[in-house]
Amino acid sequence: MPKNKQITHFFKKLPKTPMPAEKKNPNKVDENILSEEKSPLKDVTNSTTDKTDMLSTTPDSKRIRLDSGDGKILTSPAGGLLLSPEQKDRMDKNKIEAKRKRVSSQLPLVSSSMGVSWFKALEKEFEKPYFKQLNDFMVTERAKYTIFPLAEDVWSWTRHTSIQDIRVVILGQDPYHGPGQAHGLCFSVQPGIPPPPSLINMYKELEADIKGFTRPSGYGGYLAGWADQGVLLLNAVLTVRSGAANSHKDKGWEKLTDAVIKWISENSSDVVFLLWGAYAQKKAAMVDKRKHHLLKSVHPSPLSAHRGFLGCKHFSQCNEILTKLNKDPIDWGRLPQIKN
Repeated sequence: MPKNKQITHFFKKLPKTPMPAEKKNPNKVDENILSEEKSPLKDVTNSTTDKTDMLSTTPDSKRIRLDSGDGKILTSPAGGLLLSPEQKDRMDKNKIEAKRKRVSSQLPLVSSSMGVSWFKALEKEFEKPYFKQLNDFMVTERAKYTIFPLAEDVWSWTRHTSIQDIRVVILGQDPYHGPGQAHGLCFSVQPGIPPPPSLINMYKELEADIKGFTRPSGYGGYLAGWADQGVLLLNAVLTVRSGAANSHKDKGWEKLTDAVIKWISENSSDVVFLLWGAYAQKKAAMVDKRKHHLLKSVHPSPLSAHRGFLGCKHFSQCNEILTKLNKDPIDWGRLPQIKN
């Protein structure tokens, strides 16, 4: 047999001997872990990237939480991202604000200063065809006519209280159409403007109904003090042409404000609705009466106030309901005193 074949034959017969397992040194540091420890930590305190999905897919045993000592939460590539509730809320708010800014650039009707909670609740409405039509209509209207309120005040009702904290809803029809009156809150006028007749009748009822109430002296018809306490002062239509009442009726605003009422009805509970007049009562027909409290009367207009609004005691009844629910009553007297 040739020599090279004998060598090959010899190695084929050699049994395969497994290599001995390396003994672990308890004092030796795993290089993988060491490399992870050396990798730079990432500060995610002010990050607006949505990484919270990592929490749902990362096992608890693999999560690493590192506190930098100044309240910041740090993470390394070895573990999932852990955020404090405050940080998660801030990240969510930043995301909504960024989306609001983007929508506002596409639809000028949507104010970039709109309340964040309201934008989040209504953002689906801004994607619907009717709102695009309303946006285009309003762009044309403002180019041709004087429109009330000013563009920056159309959404002012979203900036006083978050949508989750609304306790009372008062519904109006459309804004005042006189100069300097409307500013985004129904029945309310800007500081220094005489209160309109309907608001004067509301003051009369308050004086008779709420002990110690004194109507604001002079030109005091600015109701922002109510809005700051969680009273939503919402018109069904949010804009109007100067001197032309109901000029923006049936242009799309009603669908949006219906969505506001629907959201509150479905997502809140024990809200008190003050419904004055047939229009407001029809508008609130969608409100779940099993969850909320509806007080109805005629409108405070001079044409109807004497037929039931004066003497309805809605303001005290509203506070009685809130008190029974362990909620703070509304301070109806929180109104600015403005001199003539």
